[in-house]
Amino acid sequence: MNTTSGLVRAVPGSAVSDRTAVSSHKDGGTPWGGTLWNIVLTMRPRQWVKNLLVFVAPAAAGVLTSRLDLLRSLAAFGIFCAVASGVYLMNDAVDAEADRLHPEKRARPVASGALTSTRAVAAAALLMALALVSAWFVARWALVLVIGVYALISIAYTFRLKREPVIELAAVASGFVLRAIAGGMATHIPLSSWFLAVASFGALFVVTGKRAGEHRRLGEPRGQHRKVLATYTASFLRSTLTLTATVTVTAYCLWAFDKGGLQSHASHHFVWIQLSVIPIILGTLHMLRLVDAGLVDAPESLVFHDHVLQMLGAFWVVMFSIGIYG
Repeated sequence: MNTTSGLVRAVPGSAVSDRTAVSSHKDGGTPWGGTLWNIVLTMRPRQWVKNLLVFVAPAAAGVLTSRLDLLRSLAAFGIFCAVASGVYLMNDAVDAEADRLHPEKRARPVASGALTSTRAVAAAALLMALALVSAWFVARWALVLVIGVYALISIAYTFRLKREPVIELAAVASGFVLRAIAGGMATHIPLSSWFLAVASFGALFVVTGKRAGEHRRLGEPRGQHRKVLATYTASFLRSTLTLTATVTVTAYCLWAFDKGGLQSHASHHFVWIQLSVIPIILGTLHMLRLVDAGLVDAPESLVFHDHVLQMLGAFWVVMFSIGIYG
């Protein structure tokens, strides 16, 4: 058979089709329309839901009714969408070979060859620069520093920290915490120590849950995709999940009941702030059950698919809003 004439049909997902996809785009011949679409896919718009964390601090301080603070919060959201998308582009360019070994990530544009690494890195640099410049106009050095630290930690993670056990958990979790801090910086709001504790340990809980899901689903070859997974045991990940869930719930309770925490910004409906503890506890236990049973790979994906968590989240938003703005 003449394999170069196109008479041989590659089976989707096979090694032949992977090599064909990669080689067919090495010359950068993809039309720019297709390139832009693949860049958008690699930016992972579905992940932008994480950036809603920038609204938490302004919401808790009761300033979102101010038009200026709302606009600043929206700007911080957009800035984090840009810088986080840049990180995803760079990460996919660096991890392309490893992603080709993953049952799902092999379909990503860079891993499949639909988008060249060069174009992915160029788009990443442009988005990060745009985010830093925009941060300056929104809140000067305070927000620039937060965005810069996020970008530096993310780059360090891509090239080194992702291979360091435990440290890599903290590096990924820091992204969630910096999002929460960015909202405070954009609106010039002092952040409560309990708020930072909730954000930090809640982020560690989510990241550990994701690692636990990967550890279970990938099985023995897990280290081929993510080397650090080979250093974790199932019992360690379960213990870490329990620890982070416990501290997250405890910190939220202290934030809700402390007069220097949420109640300092609450209206006269203090009880609603206190009642908001209930959906937080139930939501944490629900996520912990699903992760421990191996029913979910990425806890953050539950936002889109799990109706129980969506219902609890809606209850929390209602109680929180009445307590702060009612």
